Amino acid sequence: MSVYDAAIVDTELSKKTSVFGLHLSVVIGIVIGVVIVLILFVLSLCFTAYRRCSSRKAAAKLSHKGGGEITPVVSKEIQEIVHNAAPNHQPVVAQVVPEIQIDIGNVEHKVVFSDRGPSSGESRATCGTETGSVGGSGSLPEVSHLGWGKWYTLRELEAASNGLSDENVIGEGGYGIVYYGMLADNTRIAIKNLLNYKGQAEKEFKVEVEAIGRVRHKNLVRLLGYCVEGAYRMLVYEYVDNGNLDQWLHGDIGEISPLTWEIRMNIIIGTAKGLAYLHEGLEPKVVHRDVKSSNILLDRQWNPKLSDFGLAKLLNSDRPYVTTRVMGTFGYVAPEYACTGMLNEKSDIYSFGILIMEIITGRSPVDYNRPKEEVNLIDWLKMMVGNRKSEEVVDPKLSKRPASKVLKRVILVALRCVDPDAQKRPKVGHVIHMLEAENFLSHDERQIVQDLSSSQRER
Repeated sequence: MSVYDAAIVDTELSKKTSVFGLHLSVVIGIVIGVVIVLILFVLSLCFTAYRRCSSRKAAAKLSHKGGGEITPVVSKEIQEIVHNAAPNHQPVVAQVVPEIQIDIGNVEHKVVFSDRGPSSGESRATCGTETGSVGGSGSLPEVSHLGWGKWYTLRELEAASNGLSDENVIGEGGYGIVYYGMLADNTRIAIKNLLNYKGQAEKEFKVEVEAIGRVRHKNLVRLLGYCVEGAYRMLVYEYVDNGNLDQWLHGDIGEISPLTWEIRMNIIIGTAKGLAYLHEGLEPKVVHRDVKSSNILLDRQWNPKLSDFGLAKLLNSDRPYVTTRVMGTFGYVAPEYACTGMLNEKSDIYSFGILIMEIITGRSPVDYNRPKEEVNLIDWLKMMVGNRKSEEVVDPKLSKRPASKVLKRVILVALRCVDPDAQKRPKVGHVIHMLEAENFLSHDERQIVQDLSSSQRER
């Protein structure tokens, strides 16, 4: 290009355009910048999709660790409610808690270990060995002020989980990533690595440790220990090796479900006993706030264990409720809590009632793939009972149907748990009594059926 041509190009680029009076060269630069940003955004979406796909494949590999039946993998994602929902079970647009992905292999997410002791001004890692085993040695981590459980080092948990590899992922969501691991003594564990989204890792870590750190109950997943090191906040649980209830109810399990009626009743009653311990056996009581099928883990004998206490709230006996931001899973959240943010144990009872219905019917709480009148599980079940079609609601994948009397008893217990008036919902101890009683209260049965029949006629 000649000097003359270059001068012409320079003159053209210096001309002002109609775009805010900017020079042509500036406009071109902005366009190029926008194109680059769009390309990077598309690449980011592709990378995220690839990560999720890899995690699900890894979960499928690990779902049958230890032998036995293969645990079905469910790909559906349930939206999390983080604001007030509409009453009367009307569908709402729920804000989704973001699923934050971080590359554990990145240098900035690693903690550098050193054999030298801390220099002045440096603090030592606050995780490591079991409480009470630390002597005067300066090479060991400091002891937790909590006074219970085992404190694991990051190095220990990385060794147990193959370096927190994708192949060991068994679950992930807005809270973080869960890895399968095996300690040096062959103890199988689940490691929840909390992701620090707006400080959420610190909050959830404290909540879970406070809520179930000292809890020991056969129907609650046991928290074995934890790790606090650098930016890491990790919780270490016993490993429950038969997947979760959501997978067995809604996953690809074939024409006949392995969950017989007896197994389903065992899951319902076992979950209720775990809730009873939280509500009535502790002070302060623990409101779980996220009772749902995917949080019910199952062992090889189909015994249920309630898990994931990241949203739990502690409630003193002198307080009837606590006001908090609405959190939970769409379809399970009690209407009064969704509307007002006022939370107590009756909110858990409502969620448990929905869970009973889900176990009986094999249907999701909300399913937009069904006809309009069947989208909402609770409305559909009320309609069926009101029309005296209770026996038609049973999961078609059950090989053997329950006795009519038993089925009606369980359905009516579920309906009492989801009473729109929270004060009329039974306590969980009463729920257990009703589920185990041979002779259910006939007056309650007649009254509920009569009310539902009347409401159907009014429609």
